[in-house]
This record gives sequence, C-alpha cells and structure tokens, in this order.
Amino acid sequence: MSAFIDGIVAKAKELDKVIVLPETDDERVLKAAAIATKEKIARVMLIGNREKIDSKAKELGIDLSVALCEDPATSEYLDEFVTKFQKKREKKGMTLEKAREIMSTDYMFFGAMMVEKGLAHGMVAGAVNTTAHTLRAMIQCVGTKPGTKSISSFFMIVSPNKNLGSDGVAFFGDCAVIPNPDSEQLADIAEATSDNFKNFTGKDSKTAMLSFSTKGSADTDETKKVAAAVEILKKRRNDLNVDGEMQFDAALVPEVGSKKAPGSTVAGQANVLIFPTLDAGNIGYKIAQRYGDAEALGPILQGANHPVNDLSRGCNVQDIVNVIAITSVQE
Repeated sequence: MSAFIDGIVAKAKELDKVIVLPETDDERVLKAAAIATKEKIARVMLIGNREKIDSKAKELGIDLSVALCEDPATSEYLDEFVTKFQKKREKKGMTLEKAREIMSTDYMFFGAMMVEKGLAHGMVAGAVNTTAHTLRAMIQCVGTKPGTKSISSFFMIVSPNKNLGSDGVAFFGDCAVIPNPDSEQLADIAEATSDNFKNFTGKDSKTAMLSFSTKGSADTDETKKVAAAVEILKKRRNDLNVDGEMQFDAALVPEVGSKKAPGSTVAGQANVLIFPTLDAGNIGYKIAQRYGDAEALGPILQGANHPVNDLSRGCNVQDIVNVIAITSVQE
C-alpha cells in the first residue's frame, strides 16, 4: 500500500467508526471484515444471520466473533426502519407491505437504513451488487446532503511521480456516476471533490475543470459548458481555488500551464481534476492506472447525507479493506 492509504488507515483507527457490510454471502467481504476487525480499522457491522456468518467464517479460517451483526429477520429496528422507509417513499407509491418486504430481504437497503438512523457511520457495498443498486439504496434511504442535487464520485489517484498533483496524489471526478453532466452538475462534482480532497489530505485543493480547450482556445458547446461550470462554482464558493476550462497537460505540467494559462493559480499545479463527461473520466483514471502505474482508489461516492461507497465487483480483499478505511474517514 502507498503511504497515502497508510495515512488514511491510521486516521480510521483513531476514529473507530462503525461501517456496515451488507454483502455477507461473499467470502471477500467476510475476509475483509476479519482484517478490518483484527487491525481495528473500524467496527464492522455485518448484515445477516449470525449463525450462517459464523459457520462461513469457520470454513474460511477467519475470526469474526467480535464483529457486530444485525439480522433483519430478528432485528429490533425492523419495524422502525419499515415505517421510516415507507414515509420516505410514500409519494412514489411505497406501501408498508412493500417496505417491510424490502427491509426484511434486501440487506443493501437495511444496511443503508442503519446508516440513515445513525447506528453506523457508513456502508461499503458493491462486491456483489451493481453500482445502480448501491446508488438506489443510498439515495432512497440516506438521501443527499442539503443543497446538493448531484450524487457523483471521485477516484484517489496515487502516482509514483511525486511531481504530479500534491506529492503524487490527485482526485479525479466524476468517473462512475453522471454520464454527461451539465454545468450545474459539473460545479457540484467539482465542489464535492474539492472538499473531499481537503478532508482526506489536509491540503488546499487546486481544481482544474478539464476540456480539450484551454481558456477559449476552442469555442464549442462542450467548452462553453465547462467554462460556465467554473463561473458557477466561483460564485458559489469563493474559498475554492478553481480554474478552467483547461487541457490535461495545462492542468498538471507547470511549463505547459504557464504558457497556456498565464497567471492561473491552478494551471500546472492542479490536484483535483474534473472531467467533462463520464466517458472522459472513466477512461482517464484507467489510463493513469494502467499506463501511468498509478494506484486508483475508488470510486468514492459523494453528495449523500452519510458515506455509502461502491466497490467494483472485481475487487479483491485489500480493496474492500481500503474502502472501509476511506469510508471511516469520509465526512
């Protein structure tokens, strides 16, 4: 692991948060729960039948005896969750019967409601379930932060090249959720990612809104969208250092930035990179990971009232442990 994720793990240990893991049929999740518990990264809350979980743990040769566990079938919280969920979704036609069925059988929704009710700090899922299902549980149970209209995501990119970003660390957004954000949504993504950069690193963000154009070198609907997002965010948050539209090299390379965007306090120094579309963001982080040999941690979801994070269904045990730590630190 990089020194960056080591620092997040150390902070998570200090915070001692409760993190829900609802996908307890998956052995990777159980192994990660055992590691997180043994290393005291978090207090893990497993959703499911305790006897079945313990039996599976014994087969895997791991110890989950001190992990927390909540079984929806016997939970003292079930009736409360059913009522709460039905009220939340009443305008969408949710009945008490349907709410009870969902809360009794869908561990993702039950786990998300544990977070919503303050019984856990956050939830980590997606090793088995799709991103769409994870997002549904998050949005329908936890909801969005006041004033936030957009759920989005970012990746933590840790490059071996310490000259890039902030000692090699940069946050890329959005790489997993919004396919073609408009200017308002781009501003939301940039605001949330910038705040998360400060939260996780303790350093001020320098946010570049990316395009194929730098400062009007091209004049198209696509570049205007990005330039408008910059102005929206500057008016909304004058405490954030944001600039654009800007090409990738102008954002990261000082010599290029000084030529293409002279006087910019972001160009050549960016540590937060906001991509204009999901196509660009998803491709961009994978190029950094595969060609640039960077460590890519995420996607980390943002914009919700409380942390709920998605895993790749191809994740390994260490990936899950890392996201448990990240979720513990996330605000």
